[in-house]
Amino acid sequence: MNPLLVCGLRSVEIGVPDVAAAEKFYTEVWLLSVTARTASTVYLRGTGAAHHLLSLTHSGQPEVLAVTLNSASRKDVDALAKSVPAHGGSLLRGPGAIDEPGGGYGIAFRDPQGRIIRAVCEDARHPDAAVARDRPERLAHVVMNSHDTPAAQAFYENALGFKLSDRTRIMAFMRCCSDHHSIALADADNDCLNHIAFVMADLDSVMCGGGRLKDAGHAIHWGPGRHGPGNNLFNYFLGPFDFPIEYTAEVSQVDDSYRTGRPEDWKWPPGRIDHWGIATGPSADLKAAQRRIQFAKTLKA
Repeated sequence: MNPLLVCGLRSVEIGVPDVAAAEKFYTEVWLLSVTARTASTVYLRGTGAAHHLLSLTHSGQPEVLAVTLNSASRKDVDALAKSVPAHGGSLLRGPGAIDEPGGGYGIAFRDPQGRIIRAVCEDARHPDAAVARDRPERLAHVVMNSHDTPAAQAFYENALGFKLSDRTRIMAFMRCCSDHHSIALADADNDCLNHIAFVMADLDSVMCGGGRLKDAGHAIHWGPGRHGPGNNLFNYFLGPFDFPIEYTAEVSQVDDSYRTGRPEDWKWPPGRIDHWGIATGPSADLKAAQRRIQFAKTLKA
């Protein structure tokens, strides 16, 4: 068994053509808070302990600049620096001190399909962490499209120590902590962002969040519903510049006793694609957006 060298999903760094417009949405509508600001980047936190969940940096096109994972120690970060290139990734920076708000010690690397991933430890934590109704607490997961899911899955398992929780007909759900999945890989003909999921306090918060978004003119593009793998509640939206984003809650907590599901375990009756069967499938706009947001090719300075 490969050692687990990461222990959770901390943040996603995105590039947007208009940082001010994105900041307005994510603070006034999505209900994150500004925790730090530099000349080029705004850092946004939830109500949980993580220094930030999302960062916004000016870019000529909407793109994912990096996905940041937490590691438990410098020993694990140093081990990643050796494990990543040994399994087909490319080390881009570190290991060493991180010169940005939140700080810490970490590395940046490119996975075999070109996504920039970071792993950090000793980053700043907020002492006032709490669970608040109708506000995001932390990230639940990031789902990434993959033109070769078996190869991507093998990298995250062998280089980082992720474990497969479930494999459906279209997706591999992978965990690095008690959450059912922190990363999922969606079968596709591209390697774009599928969506970013934010944890809400409970069912009522997911539903009230959907109402608040609708009041602000942002349609629900899929939901409300309850997924199969992970058993989590969901409402999907499109943020500024068509970033697919999700409010979720009640993500299954699992350990090594969890039986890994296979495609034959996750079959729905005709016309149904979640437990409840209330909502129709993802909108055409959501499906299009899930093919549009690419991962940056170079590491930001």
